[in-house]
Amino acid sequence: MADDSGLRRCLVCLAMIMVVTGLYTHSWKKTCVTYIFGMFGICGIILPDWEFFDRPVSQWTSPLSVPLHPPHIPPPPSRFRFYPMRTIIYAMVYGYAFYQWWMYIST
Repeated sequence: MADDSGLRRCLVCLAMIMVVTGLYTHSWKKTCVTYIFGMFGICGIILPDWEFFDRPVSQWTSPLSVPLHPPHIPPPPSRFRFYPMRTIIYAMVYGYAFYQWWMYIST
């Protein structure tokens, strides 16, 4: 990850959510679950190799060929492309995880 500012912002937001969860539930265990859930969420969205996943879902099982660039010329910035199948998969996985977290925290 070349720019760590996005990761730092996510970690600060997670810390604030943990404080709110701890104050609301008065439970150390639920605060720890919030931390674990948040870290998995951050790792799943911020840290992946987007050059690998920025392809159609059908090509995720094939290796990625890396173009060779001379060291003095930086590679062109990749633009995030919208793939409906990837969006549906992410929405289902994170939606279910968020629902389970919310059910655990609210009880």
